[in-house]
Amino acid sequence: EDPYVMVRSAELEGYCIDLLKALAAMLHFSYRVKVVGDGRYGAISSSGNWTGMIGEILRQEADIAVAPLTVTSAREEVVSFTTPFLQTGIGILFRKDTTSQEMSFFHFLAPFSKETWTGLLFAYVLTCFCLFLVARLSPCEWNEPKNEENHFTFLNSLWFGAGALALQGVTPRPKALSVRVVAAVWWLFTIALLAAYIANFTALLSSSSEQLPIQTFEDLVKQRKLEFGTLEGSSTFYYFKNSKNPIHQMVYEHMDKRRDRVLVKTYQEAFQRVMDSNYAFIGESISQDLAAARHCNLIRAPEVIGARGFGIATAQASRWTEQLSIAVLKLQESGDLDYLRNKWWESSCLHKGQERWSPLQPQALGGLFLALAVGLALGVLAALAELSNKSRRAAGHAKKSCCSVFTEEMCTRLRIKENTRQSQETSGKANA
Repeated sequence: EDPYVMVRSAELEGYCIDLLKALAAMLHFSYRVKVVGDGRYGAISSSGNWTGMIGEILRQEADIAVAPLTVTSAREEVVSFTTPFLQTGIGILFRKDTTSQEMSFFHFLAPFSKETWTGLLFAYVLTCFCLFLVARLSPCEWNEPKNEENHFTFLNSLWFGAGALALQGVTPRPKALSVRVVAAVWWLFTIALLAAYIANFTALLSSSSEQLPIQTFEDLVKQRKLEFGTLEGSSTFYYFKNSKNPIHQMVYEHMDKRRDRVLVKTYQEAFQRVMDSNYAFIGESISQDLAAARHCNLIRAPEVIGARGFGIATAQASRWTEQLSIAVLKLQESGDLDYLRNKWWESSCLHKGQERWSPLQPQALGGLFLALAVGLALGVLAALAELSNKSRRAAGHAKKSCCSVFTEEMCTRLRIKENTRQSQETSGKANA
């Protein structure tokens, strides 16, 4: 079983072969490797005899079994196990596309958090109001405020801001420097905002860190899209059979009723079936991690139950059991077991597409909002400066105070519609 024992160029290699070599070098023994005849790990058959590696040790056809052999109470009654050399559990392996979630109707809002969208709406309304205000205050935006209607009404300002958000040019076009400052700052804001949105939305669509529909064994039992099973006669199968947990009992009943369809004989058959059909495989999590590392379209559910270990099996009362256990502990303490784990589980898929994704929070765009606020303030100040300069010149010609002229200009520009309507009524009466 890959990567424990594999045939390469007529020779055996893998994690267990390297482990056996390290144990032999430490304890100074020679050995001959033989592959188990029936290809099984070991379970009690209907006749009451043990199959697989456990059976061969009981029949004295082998001295030790070095394999991903799970330590169980039933096996411990007939053979002896060393200290576990690998820790594992029971997990669920399935294909990513068989459990893909349907996107919500408002999935396009996901790249930003609610707080960010609220801040964007506030920034949009505030900017449009500043455009409207600055355009009315600036004398460069219109020449005769008493006789001329300003193009930057509030509705037109809203349309101008929305056009910038969509990167579209809209009218009216600003003439005054102050209005152009506000518009330019808003354009820069929208460009940076759209870049952040597009980047985060792309990451959202391609990310594999979205909530998986199957997180636990309870989720697996409740769904109806995937068939699920495990190795026939394995310790995993008997774990669910003997468990008192109601969810585990439901898993066992499902597999037992459909054993001809859902139980597989080898891990290779299980992994191939997961890749080719709507099938979820329940088995050793460490083997599933390897499959997910080798095949990037496979993924293991987060929940792992039934913590257990892989040990080396020997005959009961064998003098090798204690010596092998001590050797395994020494290999663990020296870091050799971690080295073998990293060596045989290495894969480019282990970290591919596993980045955590989360909506952009307001803090990430704080500088952008601050730049917008500074730009709006500069635009308003520029408009007031332009109006102040014009008021100062007008006050010199009319021999009035600058403050009174500034106040009149301000009132005229902010109430232009009312003044226009009054002037139209006055001219209408005169014509009558």
